[in-house]
Amino acid sequence: MKRNLSKAGFIAALLTATFGLAQEGKLDNLKPRDKTGLTVFENPKDTVTTFDHLRVKVGGAFALQFQAIQHENNATPVYNAAGVNINQLFDIGNNFNLPTANLDLDVALYDGVNMHLRTFLSSRTHNDTYVKGGYLQVDKLDFIQKGFAENIMKYATIKVGQDQLNYGDAQLRRSDNAYAIMNPFVGNYLMDAYATFPFAEVYYRRDGFIVMVGATNGRLNQTATGGTSPGVYGKLGYDKQLSEDLRVRLTGSVYNIARARRLDFYNGDRAGSRYYFVMENTAATSSAQTRSGMVDPDFQNQLRTFMVNPFVKYKGLEFFGIFESAAGRNYSESKRRTYNQYAAELLYRFGNDEKLYVGGRYNKVDGTLISGDDISVDRFNIGGGWFMTNNILTKIEYVNQTYDGYPSTNIKKDGKFDGFMLEAVISF
Repeated sequence: MKRNLSKAGFIAALLTATFGLAQEGKLDNLKPRDKTGLTVFENPKDTVTTFDHLRVKVGGAFALQFQAIQHENNATPVYNAAGVNINQLFDIGNNFNLPTANLDLDVALYDGVNMHLRTFLSSRTHNDTYVKGGYLQVDKLDFIQKGFAENIMKYATIKVGQDQLNYGDAQLRRSDNAYAIMNPFVGNYLMDAYATFPFAEVYYRRDGFIVMVGATNGRLNQTATGGTSPGVYGKLGYDKQLSEDLRVRLTGSVYNIARARRLDFYNGDRAGSRYYFVMENTAATSSAQTRSGMVDPDFQNQLRTFMVNPFVKYKGLEFFGIFESAAGRNYSESKRRTYNQYAAELLYRFGNDEKLYVGGRYNKVDGTLISGDDISVDRFNIGGGWFMTNNILTKIEYVNQTYDGYPSTNIKKDGKFDGFMLEAVISF
């Protein structure tokens, strides 16, 4: 109780001090975190400045789901030393999941220099509040000298911090703990390339073309030990509003790290899965078994991956796709294994200011387990949503997921889950 009171007191003091400085509603070159940011991917680049003093924007997000999902499998019973069948599935009921909450601080430190910090106040994997990540974004170098390199910085952006890497476009449309307003469905993709690593990124955007190069050490938890080689990654794309009704975007991303002590690239989401307890055994807890329903290739030592993402919006019709191929290995392997991911998402937004939408998503992953078994996982979602305001979204979906190729002693053998999810989201 004393810890919770001190935590609440800290947050209250932080907010009081923040509002005492200068609470502002809009900062330059910051992606809106409400309905107006739905089709915005990276933070925008705008040379027009409104900076006249240090500005602070306090934001946040809240999300709550109701889950009504059932699951089944056909795995051979395997008993542990206590005589418990570890392939017996958890008895899932119909109920609410843990409410989640984020706190965002965005600060305009100087003309063309912004800072972002996100804190998870409540998440599936942690009972305590903790900092998810943050970065410094530089769009001008006027702090060196007024107009310094302005012909370059008119198109360039520099980002440095420890936060999610800009690999692929899927991570820009996913649910980030409570920040779920960008995701038209409840769950994220099966193979979720997301992690908060130290990074440095340089962007060049001109006439619709996007070029980004970045570097990282590929580690989620930092410590002064060796055994890790630098990871490099990049993105190349084209994004253009071709007419009043038609917007097209196509990007390709690559990521490579030759040697690491531990890779958390596909299991680095500390917020966890939205589908609680699916395909978990009876000993599962919501904070320990956090990636229910997700696919982790188990690449711990080496990784080379690329992702291609098309996006098309014509009036209210919206398409987003994924093709991803990842090759890597863990410590016990001498050869790389490969996992592929495919996804297609089609939405139709309609009504006054497109406040309503319906749509479907198909997602498939196939790959090879460490055991040598070739597996595949298929999921489809059908659902819709209603933006009650720009900051409040309600969603409903039906989800169906099947597992194929897993060995008989694996709990996912002939696995399946399906059911309904409802989610309420507030983001500002």
